[in-house]
Amino acid sequence: MKREPSLPDELPSSRGGLLSQPRAVWAVAFACIISFMGLGLVDPILPAIADQLHASKSQVSLLFTSYNAVTGVAMLITGVVSSRIGVKWTLLSGILLIIIFSFLGGTSDTVGALVGYRGGWGLGNALFIATALSAIVGLSTSGTAKAIILYEAALGLGIAVGPLLGGELGSISWRGPFYGVAVLMAIAFISITFMLPKMAKPKTRSSFSDPFKALSYPSLKTLAITAFLYNFGFFTLMAYSPYVMNLDEHGLGYVFFGWGLMLAITSVFVAPRLQRRFGSVPSMSVMLTLFAIDLVVMAVGTVMGSPTTVIVAVIVAGIFLGINNTLITTAVMEAAPVERSVASAAYSFVRFLGGALAPWLAGKLSEWFLPETPFYFGALMVLIGVVVLLVRRHHLRDIDSAITSH
Repeated sequence: MKREPSLPDELPSSRGGLLSQPRAVWAVAFACIISFMGLGLVDPILPAIADQLHASKSQVSLLFTSYNAVTGVAMLITGVVSSRIGVKWTLLSGILLIIIFSFLGGTSDTVGALVGYRGGWGLGNALFIATALSAIVGLSTSGTAKAIILYEAALGLGIAVGPLLGGELGSISWRGPFYGVAVLMAIAFISITFMLPKMAKPKTRSSFSDPFKALSYPSLKTLAITAFLYNFGFFTLMAYSPYVMNLDEHGLGYVFFGWGLMLAITSVFVAPRLQRRFGSVPSMSVMLTLFAIDLVVMAVGTVMGSPTTVIVAVIVAGIFLGINNTLITTAVMEAAPVERSVASAAYSFVRFLGGALAPWLAGKLSEWFLPETPFYFGALMVLIGVVVLLVRRHHLRDIDSAITSH
């Protein structure tokens, strides 16, 4: 698992505290919060979009499908782009695309146009997310594990605050959150422009084949397949659960605020302790199993006609997902002897393909069968992910020692 520091984001770091970070790290983390607010902003308005644009659940779910599909495929070019124009310009390019396409999304009059603009948004998201993670890890002075905790905390805060703002703006118009994302990302653009220093380009330019070569390492492949499978549960929760909670935009905003808050707290304060005490693979296996059980509870709540059961289960799911996200992201950074940006791109490519299929399939399953079917299917896929993780755990036996050494 040892890796030579061949790129700027691979230089060894001192072991400062989690909050003892250079200004540039905080600039990127702030932009991450705003970026991930964009994901949560949309959740409370899904039923409103379906109603006002006269679309089915599966049609509206394509907002997630186009976003995740383009994000996943575009992950393959993030290393190529960043190695040629540099980290800062890659981040700014991604943010600019998000601003443009989120604004255009607010002007849409059809679901088809909205789905298309979300695809463009996904392209910007890919350029930003993959580069932001490697930038935070590379610029941090507190080591890889703490840097990833900071990244996951930004993710959790963004997802937590986003639905609140989305609920408020969405109660005025479903278009409001799209315009809100454009404004917030403009603030992030200014922040990155003035606070992030110019970073040296890597000596070796990345190629399109690098992420595929990275996936040839069994450890990284194992984590990617696991994430692909558990994303079926993750995006069933994100894209389908709003339809069975019987809440308005404000109510959905509060529910997903609670979910994101649980995600943020556990990713920072609980995940590192579990990793140190029990190890990455055992901790991930337990958390994913609990998440699968939680999805079954959502299904039962749907069968019983109890929105309260679903609401509580959604919020509780934030605990399991927050812990797992930090554990698996930290493991990915140490899973293969390649640059972290390449490992992140390869892993995200596979992961987001699951995120592309899951929302559409959840909507279709509810139309083909019963309202609770998507939750049962999501739980099954998550459990298959646990099986893959346990069967292939021997490929990850050195992960914890690699994390500790960094």
